[in-house]
Amino acid sequence: MTSYDVTLERTDGPNRTIEVADDETVLDAAQRAGIRLPYDCRKGTCITCVGRLLGLEDDSGESDESADAESNRSLDAADAVAYRREPRALTDDERADGYVLLCIAHPRTDCRIEVGPRVRAEVGDSPWS
Repeated sequence: MTSYDVTLERTDGPNRTIEVADDETVLDAAQRAGIRLPYDCRKGTCITCVGRLLGLEDDSGESDESADAESNRSLDAADAVAYRREPRALTDDERADGYVLLCIAHPRTDCRIEVGPRVRAEVGDSPWS
């Protein structure tokens, strides 16, 4: 079974790197590691568990920092995660800007994801609320 290292970065707290198996979601792996993240529906229909992709790590261990705050460019979430179902709570633009629903996201590579209330506030309300 393949697994990936996903670093959860918080602006208001410590960063934590977790190992996520390719058959589990980022949220499930975080809970298994004792990390508390907000969630609600677990189906991708709300925005409660949203995170934002900050960077990817390639096979050589090099980190892609192109999505840092100074560059104002975002990484497409499809570069880092696959979904077990359509992330209905995110628009195409939000996905292209790197937003990820952690309750249904399976990593495809090692990556860094920002989590916390600031990310949730950036996205706004779910269209399904």
